[in-house]
Amino acid sequence: MEKIIDEEISKGSIMSTSAVLENITKEATVWRHKIHRHPELAYEELRTSDLIAEVLTDAGIEVFRGIGGTGVIGVLRKGEGKKSIGLRADMDALPLSEESELPYKSVIDKKMHACGHDGHTAMLLGAAKLLSASEDFDGTVYFVFQPAEEHLDGAYRMIDDGLFDIAPADAFFGMHNWPRLPIGHFAIRKGPMLASFDKFDIVVEGVGGHGALPHEGIDPIVIASQVVTSLQTIVSRAINPIDSAVVSVTHINSGEPSYNVIPGRAAMKGAVRSLNSESRKKIRSKIYQLVKGVVDGFGGTFKIDYEEVCPVLMNNPGDVSHAVAAAIDVVGADRVNDQIDPVMGSEDFAAILESKPGAYIFIGNGDGVGSCMVHNPKYDFNDTAIPYGVRFWNQLVKNYLLGS
Repeated sequence: MEKIIDEEISKGSIMSTSAVLENITKEATVWRHKIHRHPELAYEELRTSDLIAEVLTDAGIEVFRGIGGTGVIGVLRKGEGKKSIGLRADMDALPLSEESELPYKSVIDKKMHACGHDGHTAMLLGAAKLLSASEDFDGTVYFVFQPAEEHLDGAYRMIDDGLFDIAPADAFFGMHNWPRLPIGHFAIRKGPMLASFDKFDIVVEGVGGHGALPHEGIDPIVIASQVVTSLQTIVSRAINPIDSAVVSVTHINSGEPSYNVIPGRAAMKGAVRSLNSESRKKIRSKIYQLVKGVVDGFGGTFKIDYEEVCPVLMNNPGDVSHAVAAAIDVVGADRVNDQIDPVMGSEDFAAILESKPGAYIFIGNGDGVGSCMVHNPKYDFNDTAIPYGVRFWNQLVKNYLLGS
C-alpha cells in the first residue's frame, strides 16, 4: 500500500503523506477484509458493529450503539467550536454467493459484500482514527454507521431511533464507490444525484375456466399482459422527455403450469424510479388510472398496493461545493468531476438529506479485477481507494469546520 501512495505522490496527485496515514491505511485494509469475510445482511450487522465500536472506542471517540437496530454513532469533539458535521457509511451486505478466489472471500454461503459497504465502513473508520489524532480542527464530527441500506430503510430506522438527537450535525455527507471511475477520482453533482424508488404490487382478478372455452371466463393473463404494455407508455407519453424516469414490471405470476386451464388471478410486482417529485407523483397517479382502465375494460377487478420507499437524493449546492473543494485538495481539480450525470439507482441516505443539508459523492473503484458493477457476485471493493477515502473525509471535516 505504501508503494501505491508513493507512486501517486510522484505523480503529484497526493501532495503529502505521513506514517500515520500509511499505518491507518494498513489497518483499514485489514478491517475491510475482516468485514468482507464475514458479511451480514440488513439488521444482522452485529459482528460489524462490534468491530466499529471497538475501533472508535480505542480512538477515544464516544460511541452510541443500537441506533436503528444495529447502527453505530461515534462522536468526536475538539475545542470549543460550535459547528458540526456528520459523515455516514453503510454496513450491510447482499444475499449473493461470492464468485471469487480472494483470500478474504466470504465464508458465509449466499452472503457477500457486493456493493462495497465493507470499504465504505473501513474508510470512515480510518478517517475517524486519523481525525481523533488530529488537532487541526475545532468543532464536532459525528461518524454514522448505518444498517440496512440495501433495504432502503436503515436511514429511516436510525432517524426514528434518535439519529438527529445524538448527531445534530449542521450537514451530513455520504460517499459510495463507483466502478469504472478511476482510482483517485471523485464525482458529484448539484441537485438530484440518485433516483427515488417506489414499488407496487398489482393483483388482477378474473374468472378461471377451461382453456378451450375462454369466452366463459375472464382471462387475467391477457389482462395482465395489457397492463404491462400500458404501463410502458407512462414514461414515453406522460412524462416530460427531459425528466428521467423508469417504470418496470419485474415479476408476473399466474395459476399453475397447465395447457388447458385459464387461471382466476394474476399478480405483478414492479418498481418506479424518478429524479423529481412531480414526476414521481404523476407516475403513481397514472399507474392507478391505466390499471383501472385496462381491467375495467376486460371486466375484471384489481387491487394495487403502492409504497413510496425512498425519495430522490438531492445534493445541496453549497455542500457540493464543500465536497468538491475537499476532493480537489486531495487529488487535484483534474480528478474531480462536479457535473456527473444522475444515476437511476437509489440510496436511503436521501432520507437524511430530506431533513438535513448535505451531499453525496462517488469515489472511484477503478476498472481492474473485481471492479465490475456493484451487486455482481464477482465484485470486490478496491483497497487502493482506501487512502483517498480516508484523506477526503479528513480534508472535508477540516475545511468544513474551519468554514472554508
